[in-house]
Amino acid sequence: AVPGSTVELGCSARGDPAPQVQWHKEHGDLPWGRHEVDREHTLHLYAVTSADAGAYVCTAQSQLGTAAATTFLHV
Repeated sequence: AVPGSTVELGCSARGDPAPQVQWHKEHGDLPWGRHEVDREHTLHLYAVTSADAGAYVCTAQSQLGTAAATTFLHV
């Protein structure tokens, strides 16, 4: 990603019952005041900096179990 740009990281999770979806950064916190997760579970990172680079994990959890996927952001 280019510094200062907006990044969207998608996460597709479906099930019955619908899973709870959460995003976290593998080593650190999501950028305070510069991120949001929409209804489709897409993580939006605004005005990215080099400090935002790293692994981001989407975790979906329901009564049936847990699944996780990791993506890497390079700035």
